[in-house]
Amino acid sequence: MISVCRKSEALHLKRKRSCFLERSKGRNLRCSKIRSGKGRKRFEDRDRALFASDRSNGSDQETSPSVVFIKDIEIVKASKSSKKETLTDDENVKVEGTGSGFIWDKTGHIVTNYHVVAKLATDTSGLQRCKVFLVDSSGNSFSKEGKIIGVDLAYDLAVLKVDVEGDELKPALLGTSRDLRVGQSCFAIGNPYGYENTLTTGVVSGLGREIPSPNGKAIRGAIQTDAAINAGNSGGPLIDSYGHVIGVNTATFTRKGTGISSGVNFAIPIDSVVRTVPYLIVYGTPYSNRY
Repeated sequence: MISVCRKSEALHLKRKRSCFLERSKGRNLRCSKIRSGKGRKRFEDRDRALFASDRSNGSDQETSPSVVFIKDIEIVKASKSSKKETLTDDENVKVEGTGSGFIWDKTGHIVTNYHVVAKLATDTSGLQRCKVFLVDSSGNSFSKEGKIIGVDLAYDLAVLKVDVEGDELKPALLGTSRDLRVGQSCFAIGNPYGYENTLTTGVVSGLGREIPSPNGKAIRGAIQTDAAINAGNSGGPLIDSYGHVIGVNTATFTRKGTGISSGVNFAIPIDSVVRTVPYLIVYGTPYSNRY
């Protein structure tokens, strides 16, 4: 009797173990299908989106210290103080415009749009000034007077120089516009309406566009983006997901009567900037104007 009970119990355990293995097998099969099929694709898409999001956050933090805020100001009353003292006295100046720019090198060269500093470039009264607000490599904010050392109206570019004696600057990381693709992510950093280090996101909407330049001719090869560019953004960098500068924010189509960006915005491709800026630093004019 005891032997029969033991056999029955062993048979029951065997069946129970078999059912458990079958259930485990089914479970493993379902997990395998998720990993190898549509489920895996969903996980990959999610991970890719999270990675891109993290990378864009890092690119903003990496690039922000290289972005400057530019004030175009006019001295409105005479002062016996020096130029440097006059610039720090807000009662003696009138802000006529604002813009953005980015640090080109550690010696204090700043790249921006020509139209941001056009009043200073064409000033005959001696009352126009340019005040540049920067951040050093340690995160300390300070301001300096910017001097124009070169302009290129054909590409709406200008190079300023600030005295950085004792201050260590962080130049922007330059990328390339040669390999850009429509649909890839991009980010505009600047100071719209005076709000410093504002980041707007979008995609490259088009390539090879034409926009007007300050000399009345066309700037060819411009980058079109839907990353918002508003008043004060001009001259700031358009960056990719890695924090590399791919363009200089320049123009936007605004909604009629509002001044608000319509989502059709343009930047000068960085490859054109890289070809032009060294000549502006050395000669003050672009290569095409030297011959």
